[in-house]
Amino acid sequence: MAAVDAGLRPGVQALLFQVLRTLGRAQALRRQLVSRTPPPAADALLCTALALSWRADEAPYEPFTLVNQTVEAAKRSMATRAQASFINACLRRFLREREALVAATDADPVVRWNHPLWWVKKLQKDHPAQWQQILQANNAQAPMVLRVNVRKGTVAQYQKALAAMNIDSAVVGEQGLILRQPLPVAELPGFAQGMVSVQDAAAQQAAPLLLQGLDLAQPLRVLDACAAPGGKTAHLLEYAGASSPIQVTALEVDAVRSTRIHETLDRLGLRAQVLVADAAQPQDWWRQHCAGALFDAILLDAPCTASGIVRRHPDVRWLRRETDIAQLAAQQARLLAALWPLVKPGGRLLYCTCSVFRAEGDAQVQTFLAHNTDARLLPSPGHLIPGNGNNRGAVPDNATGEHDGFFYALLHKAPG
Repeated sequence: MAAVDAGLRPGVQALLFQVLRTLGRAQALRRQLVSRTPPPAADALLCTALALSWRADEAPYEPFTLVNQTVEAAKRSMATRAQASFINACLRRFLREREALVAATDADPVVRWNHPLWWVKKLQKDHPAQWQQILQANNAQAPMVLRVNVRKGTVAQYQKALAAMNIDSAVVGEQGLILRQPLPVAELPGFAQGMVSVQDAAAQQAAPLLLQGLDLAQPLRVLDACAAPGGKTAHLLEYAGASSPIQVTALEVDAVRSTRIHETLDRLGLRAQVLVADAAQPQDWWRQHCAGALFDAILLDAPCTASGIVRRHPDVRWLRRETDIAQLAAQQARLLAALWPLVKPGGRLLYCTCSVFRAEGDAQVQTFLAHNTDARLLPSPGHLIPGNGNNRGAVPDNATGEHDGFFYALLHKAPG
């Protein structure tokens, strides 16, 4: 995407996302058309065209235009030039026999849900009553959700500013607004001045969950353990308010990604201590940069499969492997074990992931509680199931149900 001209990038991304949301169907159709998988570049181009054309009512171009342009693209690339005639023959056969070929692939669950089979089975086991809802939401376009910076104005004031520009929105959560139609951030009133940020409604629950019930008039020490790109770090500071003496440390292991935290905070006019360090290795940073002081609250938004944000990142389902779940769950357990000793007695840790897999959520927390008798689970949302994502182009009646898949567990440490 970075190599695409900036003016073309939104259109290219829209086409790419449409392809990724129907790739299971496209690959099944390719198997109906050819007995042997073509070379990778030709296969990618062929499947792209099939994904964009298998439903005539959703095709971005007229069928024969799409075929002609696909063949032209094949001829222009050294990697596909030799297969241009082959691609042309496959696509023209598909247009002649589309109805029969589509019907022949309907029974395949990978085609039906456009997810790998292991993913479908995992959801059936983890969420037997909601697995279809999750998959349907994953295949829909995610809405654009904003978080109003309450240091600079109220939700009602910003919604009024949007309405003055004929931008429809609905309130979601405490500080959020969901837009009927997405638009470039540069067109949002006051975006450059830090009046608003883009953040899904599920992610917006982190700061209130961690800070509610704490005395924000006191100089609390708060750690955001996996902070890039800085959205939750900023929300912690916004939620605490300008008069709060809260001290936030933002930790990020990737030096390049840590620059995003600085950019986010600078745009919003906020300040935090930003460290490039591994949260799982406190011996490398805690005493040196935090004076060995315990934290009143820690936010651990742990690395995960991102299985809850597939509607925003439709490539995730095709890039992940089933073995990734256990590997990431082990990393999450290491982070919990490393950070729990840094929580002050009587303090709290909010564990969260943007995953719907129980191994990264409920199962992870239950194992942690079994091995840490000084930890108690406070009322928490648990697994949030992505909702209303299939209501494309509309602001849902119950906007609080419009969010990505997420998991939250608020853990309290027994007083010493």
